Amino acid sequence: MKKILLTIAAVSALTFVACNDDDDNTPKTSNLSLNVNGLENLGTDYVYEGWIIVGGAPVSTGTFNVNDSGELSESSFVVDSDMLSAATTFVLTIEPANDPDPAPANTKVLAGDFSGNSAGISSTGIVGDFSTSTGKYILATPTDGMMNNERSGIWFLDLTGGSPATGLSLPTLPEGWKYEGWVVINGTPISTGTFTDVAMADDNATTTPFKGNENNGPGYPGEDFIQNAPDGFIFPTDLRGTTAVISVEPYPDNSPAPFTLKPLAHGVPADAEDHVTFDMEAGPVREIRGTVTR
Repeated sequence: MKKILLTIAAVSALTFVACNDDDDNTPKTSNLSLNVNGLENLGTDYVYEGWIIVGGAPVSTGTFNVNDSGELSESSFVVDSDMLSAATTFVLTIEPANDPDPAPANTKVLAGDFSGNSAGISSTGIVGDFSTSTGKYILATPTDGMMNNERSGIWFLDLTGGSPATGLSLPTLPEGWKYEGWVVINGTPISTGTFTDVAMADDNATTTPFKGNENNGPGYPGEDFIQNAPDGFIFPTDLRGTTAVISVEPYPDNSPAPFTLKPLAHGVPADAEDHVTFDMEAGPVREIRGTVTR
């Protein structure tokens, strides 16, 4: 009888020790909190994903969406405690919703280094510094070979010297981003095309359905709105009284609307003359900022 009791006691002790060992091996987790305003709804094809950099390698902290009001679907994320405490940097990217690649995408939106338990994150160091960006544009329609629709086109170039010259001063964007020109007509933005080089034509310079049939226009970003107007527009149009905008867009981009970052903008004067150079002003959003706390 004593042997049986001793055996039971021994088994119980082993079980207790085993349970304690299991508890000791349970990964410890902590919360990472994200506080940021100004992110936009990416639609159903893309998500935002946070990353911490640990020993030089990225570790995902999870994905989230943003609704049309700018509210994050998730702002607190469960992360391995050891990983989080060892993290030196936080990075936010835009990723495909169904992403087979475990590594961060090139489209990095925000980044910042940890100082203690928090990190200030910004788009300036990772996308570009637009604090000194400037821009010029003219109204003209060089692609139709006519002179009666000259206020129906906009070209981001400088004519003050008499000959066309580069009109935009913008930083070179990292991979994963492109610039895009816009005119806002009656509250609706319509694209003038995407570009990466301010001294070259748009990506769609030869294929845009809006331009005239005479030629492809000058080798600078811009657009003639001559024909094939989308629903709700009439081409040729009159761009006086509209707003010209330069935005920074994720690439690839599935949204027909401008992204949050808009470093340059200008209200086209109601009495604007064609072939006259106008100066753009600081846009409504030159930087996205936030904080992460661990």
